Amino acid sequence: MSRTARLFQLMQAMRQATPPVRAEGLAFEMGVSLRTIYRDIDSLRSLGAVIDGEAGYRYTLIEDATLPPLGFDDEEIEALVLGLREVGQTGDPSLAEAASRALSKLKGRLPPSQAHRLEHAVLSARRFRERPAPGVDPRALRQAEWDEVSIAFAYVDKGGAATSRSVDPLGITSLDQVQCLLAFCHLRQDFRVFRLDRMQDLVVSADSFRPKRVPMLRDYMERIHNDAFASANTRSPHS
Repeated sequence: MSRTARLFQLMQAMRQATPPVRAEGLAFEMGVSLRTIYRDIDSLRSLGAVIDGEAGYRYTLIEDATLPPLGFDDEEIEALVLGLREVGQTGDPSLAEAASRALSKLKGRLPPSQAHRLEHAVLSARRFRERPAPGVDPRALRQAEWDEVSIAFAYVDKGGAATSRSVDPLGITSLDQVQCLLAFCHLRQDFRVFRLDRMQDLVVSADSFRPKRVPMLRDYMERIHNDAFASANTRSPHS
């Protein structure tokens, strides 16, 4: 394998891996030594790739926009169209508009035959039940997550009890009927889920919790997975 082909293979492996990825895992997948992985990552950085991490630690691919883009096969195009159409149906207005722009940009960057397939994709998404409107601005909430700053808001739980919360916002997840904020709650000193339609009076602070958001969110998702696994294993087979 040529060095150029190996660099592209390494970039593809990092794109597909769940970050952060261990250098040992990359070396095993590609059949090369650890020293080669370290050298190749330095080469990718010199070509413009933004890769977080260093030798002895895990790596995260942050940005590779300066490298030649990957092509898409037909199934990948259908998946992209379906995902963006789903966002158009279920996202808040700013996200729905962003999805429409993304589809237009994608069409303009594809070869004519694939642009035609994108325009006439066979998959679509429709929802006939509207979700409850969020009580706060989702765009401001997303920006607080990216900026990794704490927020405060008024909240009404399912029993009607009203509280004031201060949290570190980690992510937003879309369930079947509602959107929920995943956060670390300062009041409870634990991870909590808050429905966006029950939140009011959002205040974005300047209190940073960087760079904790990604590892905290990873820990929270692992806890959710473990709780679900434990619950499934303790259910009676006749229940």
